[in-house]
Amino acid sequence: MERRTAVIFLFFAALCWSLGGVLIKGVAWHPMAISGVRSFIAAAVILIAFGRPRFTWSGPQIGGAIAYAATAILFVISTKLTTAANAILLQYTAPAFAALFGIWYLGERPRRSDWLALAAVMAGMVLFFLDRLSLAGFWGNLSALTSGVTFAWMALFLRKQKDASPVESVLLGNLLAGLAGIPFMTGDLPDAAGWLRLVVLGVVQLGMAYIFFTQAIRRVTALESLLIPTIEPVLNPVWTMIFIGEVPGRLSLCGGAIIIGAVLMRGIAPLLRYRFGRSGGD
Repeated sequence: MERRTAVIFLFFAALCWSLGGVLIKGVAWHPMAISGVRSFIAAAVILIAFGRPRFTWSGPQIGGAIAYAATAILFVISTKLTTAANAILLQYTAPAFAALFGIWYLGERPRRSDWLALAAVMAGMVLFFLDRLSLAGFWGNLSALTSGVTFAWMALFLRKQKDASPVESVLLGNLLAGLAGIPFMTGDLPDAAGWLRLVVLGVVQLGMAYIFFTQAIRRVTALESLLIPTIEPVLNPVWTMIFIGEVPGRLSLCGGAIIIGAVLMRGIAPLLRYRFGRSGGD
C-alpha cells in the first residue's frame, strides 16, 4: 500500500468514527452493554474481512488489544455521561500523548510540521467546541480524557506491529470489550431503532473504521495515524446538524476550518517533499 492510500484510508476511518456520538446517544441502554454489543458485531465484521486470525500473543499484540478495549469502552461511557463535545475533544488529546510516548516507545521523532499541525489542531478544537464545552459530567470527562491516553497507546502498539498484522489486536480488543459488556446486557432491551443503531455502530463505526485504520498504520507514523483522523470531531456536528437540526455557530465553523486546514496540510506535506525532492526534518 502506498502512503497516499494510507492517508485516504485514515480519512475513511475518521468518517466512520464520526457516526459514534449521534448513534450512541440514540440507544437507551447501559453504556457497557452498548459497548459490548458494538464490539461483538465489529469482531464479526473483522473476521469476515480477514478470515482466520494469526495470534502471536506478543507484548504489542496483547497491549494493543487491552488499549483498544479500554478506548472502545471509555468512549461509550464518556459519550453517555458527558456532552458529545466533551467526549470527542478530550479523547483527541491522543495525538499529544502519542507524540511524547512515541519518541520513547517507537523511536519516531515528530517533524517540525508534526508539532505545528498538532498545535493548530488543538487550537482549532478548543475554538470549535468553545461554546459547547461543559464542566458538568465529571466522570464522563475523566473517562474521555483517559480514553485519550488509551487511544494513543493503541496507535503505538498497532504501529509497533507494522511488519506483522495489527488487526489481530483489534479483534482481541473487540472480544475483550464484548465480554466485559455481557453482565450489563440486562433490563429493558433497546427498541428496534436502537438495535439498528447498534448494528451500524458495530459494522460501520467500529468494524469498517478499524479495517481502514489497521491497514493504514503500516505506512504512517503513530502520530500521523491520530492527527489525520482529527477531522472526526468536525464531522460529528455535521451529523448532528443533519439528523437533529443543531447548526454550528461561527466559532465552530472557524475552528473546524483550522482543523481541516491543518490536517490537509500535514497529510500532503510528505507528498510535496517527495515531489520536489526535499528531505530533512521540516
